[in-house]
Amino acid sequence: MRQAGRYLPEFRAIRVENDFFNVCRTPELATEVTLQPIRRYPELLDAAIIFSDILVIPQAMGMQVEMVPGKGPHLPEPLREPRDLARLTDQRKGFSVGRELDYVYKAITNTRHALAGRVPLLGFVGAPWTLMAYMVEGGGSKTFAEAKAWLFRCPQAAHELLRRIAAVAAEFLVGQVHAGAQALQVFESWAGELSPRDFAEFSLPYLRQIAAHVKQRCPDVPLTVFAKGAHYALEQLATETAFDVISIDWTIDPAAARIRVDRALRSAGSARRVVLQGNLDPTLLFADEDTLRRRTAEMCASFGATGHIANLGHGMMPAHDPERLRVFLQTVHSASRALR
Repeated sequence: MRQAGRYLPEFRAIRVENDFFNVCRTPELATEVTLQPIRRYPELLDAAIIFSDILVIPQAMGMQVEMVPGKGPHLPEPLREPRDLARLTDQRKGFSVGRELDYVYKAITNTRHALAGRVPLLGFVGAPWTLMAYMVEGGGSKTFAEAKAWLFRCPQAAHELLRRIAAVAAEFLVGQVHAGAQALQVFESWAGELSPRDFAEFSLPYLRQIAAHVKQRCPDVPLTVFAKGAHYALEQLATETAFDVISIDWTIDPAAARIRVDRALRSAGSARRVVLQGNLDPTLLFADEDTLRRRTAEMCASFGATGHIANLGHGMMPAHDPERLRVFLQTVHSASRALR
């Protein structure tokens, strides 16, 4: 969850002379940034997350993406009408995921060598609905009115776009494994903008498609889904997809999530285990140290003794004090020992 980034002074020093996407597209820089939190928090992080961005997929498909200081991602020529789909490149036009996103693969391979086995390396992609929302809106949005209007006004074109994105995302993930990634995560960051019915139609099928493709090609690689705000879909994600891990945000109690997931698996007659990940509210890193320690320990206890992946419920923020993250990590390790 933004393990590296603007909260770290060493990252900001690199950004002084480098555009955000230049860091992403330069394997040596991406490797250096990925290693920064591993160096800063030795023995406290259990994995490194490759430094990249979910919007490298729209870039690879032919869209211009800029990272505007103080604003975030900006796509100056968004997809406003279904006919705009003709502007996108895909496999039918000689598009190659490996060629367009080779710089990510090189960064993963470089980083895997640089880590030298200290911790595993995670890769990731953005999920189709989330990427579609950016591609249609032209950036972030408070209402996602343009993107959601596509779903209801021209569902056929929306599904076509979602299918194209899903195909690229699935192949991209497999390529990341071949490059050296040891676990993968799919970020459906805007899942909570959809109703349960619309999630079932416009998000879930493509998450299912991506997970099935990756598991067919890389069956032993752990696969995580983070559908932020989609608590209503816990059971579907557990029983209707091949994800090994479901990451939850801070707006659901972990104990309740555990009960619901286990009950759904039993009802479906499934013997597989689904791990939960999460879910501390990131703004708790602004609290005093005693409050942060107490709430982190409570979070770990709430997941129970069956095991979970401790994480924030969303990403680090630029104003976070790096030392508050150290407190969080140290508390997780203490809680883990206490639960054994």
